[in-house]
Amino acid sequence: MGSQDSVRPAREAAPETPIASLSVTPTDPRVQVPPNCDLTLGMVCLDKSEPGRTVWRMLADERFANPTGVLQGGFVTAFADSTMGAASLTWAKERKVFSANAELKISFFKPVRVGSTLTCTASVVSGGTRAAFVEAEITDDEGVTVAKATSTYLLRPRS
Repeated sequence: MGSQDSVRPAREAAPETPIASLSVTPTDPRVQVPPNCDLTLGMVCLDKSEPGRTVWRMLADERFANPTGVLQGGFVTAFADSTMGAASLTWAKERKVFSANAELKISFFKPVRVGSTLTCTASVVSGGTRAAFVEAEITDDEGVTVAKATSTYLLRPRS
């Protein structure tokens, strides 16, 4: 049997799941607030008093470091994503919505050392009924900007 015979197209390997079957309702026991990712990262909300703006804090834990003692960028990105997602929800606070990330860009400016305390401030820059564009800045415990991110969140009514 040649290698060509053993390769199956992705469509055969993983049948498509209808999008409608992926939705969850607020009463669904799988919906958890705060989500497990925020709990795993140790994120703490410091401020969500202003619609469209949230501030969160996270310790750069050694579990998230690469071998050189620097926080792996994916964890910094997850921190920014969760903070921006929360900002999109507070922005749409009069409406009950689900918020889903459609795209995200992040730029890293300085390595984050294990033990640093990170603060992420996210603000909705623009939005409508179906989408919100959000920016975030992540600073270390010395107030130095270590990363900036932007993202578009799709808003869907919870009904």
